[in-house]
Amino acid sequence: MITEFAPDFADALPDGGVLLGLDLGTKTIGTATCDAGWRFSTNGKTIERGKWTKDRAVIAELIAARSVKGIVIGLPRNMDGSEGPRAQASRAFARNAEDAFALPLLLWDERWSTQSAEAAMIGQDMSRAKRAKAIDSHAAAVILQGAIDRLAGGIIAR
Repeated sequence: MITEFAPDFADALPDGGVLLGLDLGTKTIGTATCDAGWRFSTNGKTIERGKWTKDRAVIAELIAARSVKGIVIGLPRNMDGSEGPRAQASRAFARNAEDAFALPLLLWDERWSTQSAEAAMIGQDMSRAKRAKAIDSHAAAVILQGAIDRLAGGIIAR
């Protein structure tokens, strides 16, 4: 099941569970996970992108290691809400992930996630070089935190 509607995603996970957040870049995939109660996200590792079979194997390891129950994938929309080639690539990735992992997937609007992650890392006085290596996993944590805030914050409109 792939959805952009948080209540449908929440309905597919009635008992909560650990979620995996993904920020899909052209060269890397940033990862993050959250606790089973959907309170906080933590950035994970950054995966160097390769062919789908390689990416799938690395993500499958993360899913197994943390007993992930659902996946939140950043959907890069333009500022006017329209979608470009990157959004279409994210949708294609989600379709592949749905087939490969058989887990509920939520496509989450990721506008401003990278800027927010970078601002937080600058606030931590992280060097430019370290920021460049960690930006995607931090952006994945921002994406996932936004989704779990919506899911667990009691503001899901039905």
